[in-house]
Amino acid sequence: MQSDEGLYSAPRWRLTRWLAEPGLGVPDDIRAALIVQLYGSLPVFAAGAVNTIAVAAVIAGRKQTAPFIVWLVMEIAICLARLAVLVSAHRRARAHRPTPTDLHLLLAVAWSASVGFGVVASLVSGDWVVAMLASLSAAAMVGGICFRNFGAPRLARTMILLSLGPGPIIPGAAFAGEPLFYIVYLQVPMYLAAMTAAAFRLNRMLITTMRAERENSHRAHHDALTGLLNRAGFVEALSARLGAHAERRFAVMFFDLDDFKPVNDTFGHAAGDEVLKAVAGRVRRALPDSAVVARMGGDEFVVLVDGVTAEMAQEAGYRLISEVAVSYELGGEVRAGVGASVGIAMSPDHGAEVEELLAVADAALYEAKSGGKSRCCLASVETNLAALRRLQQSGPKAQVASAA
Repeated sequence: MQSDEGLYSAPRWRLTRWLAEPGLGVPDDIRAALIVQLYGSLPVFAAGAVNTIAVAAVIAGRKQTAPFIVWLVMEIAICLARLAVLVSAHRRARAHRPTPTDLHLLLAVAWSASVGFGVVASLVSGDWVVAMLASLSAAAMVGGICFRNFGAPRLARTMILLSLGPGPIIPGAAFAGEPLFYIVYLQVPMYLAAMTAAAFRLNRMLITTMRAERENSHRAHHDALTGLLNRAGFVEALSARLGAHAERRFAVMFFDLDDFKPVNDTFGHAAGDEVLKAVAGRVRRALPDSAVVARMGGDEFVVLVDGVTAEMAQEAGYRLISEVAVSYELGGEVRAGVGASVGIAMSPDHGAEVEELLAVADAALYEAKSGGKSRCCLASVETNLAALRRLQQSGPKAQVASAA
């Protein structure tokens, strides 16, 4: 999963996969984003670690008995291990290396079990000050567990059960021998149920929100008719390509359809839409899977093909023209025919900026159409200079706006 912080691995072990499961039908990209959230940040981790270690240290200093010394040692050991794993994960993520997600999840469970051990030991000790301090600390941790880990509600529920749920506190209250503590038999299950339900409810809300954001982003960057990228999506993809591997050559190919207007005029706009969708499918089949294809509007399309020479780009252009030229069935025996004209700009030969490459490819397309239909034209020196001159006259902001 790629995030602003780096790449984080999904859990691989059966147990950790079960713990991190967000629910059925969750897309892979959302699952990966939820894994990132489980790591959190160092300040968030430090706040919880300092609290539990401080409470264990204070109680161990007050009681100075084996159970509390063991608890303190467990807290320090587990928190140091979690810190090492967290730091390693963040470094590995930034380096795009596998992260120890399975170990991270198991240590989180071990930490909650250590907190629960402290609660039991405190209740059994008969020191009500110690019992109150340990129980209040555990209750505070339960809130943090719920609101930090609700992306994986099974993990949150497991940690709540181990730190404060029926596991530690009910046996602890039974062994304490104080009748007033028996009220926890009623309180703790209700508290556990409420916090667990909150984790699952927050999980559903988060996934719903992430789905909506995902769909909105898709709509903002894709053409509703063809499913290809739209102008904004292509500009973003082209900008990203220019920002990486600048030394590697690629082609920007502008093309539009010849004789498309008669299809709309003769058969109607619905038939024209069907032709546009069919063209989109044929273009995808005619080009490498890595090619970026967009519909810029109307019958205009643009393609980014990476790692090609000028000759290879021209071959791809003529292959595209050949694919588009095959007639289209519009129902029954009705068929329609359109062609395509292609203009090509090469990077870095014809520009190293988004607006430059789009302007040059558009100018090359104009040159192709001026010389006749179904032609593929690579931008020449004259075409390049003329396009850049027009771009300077209109201003780069205007060009970017027209392509965004």
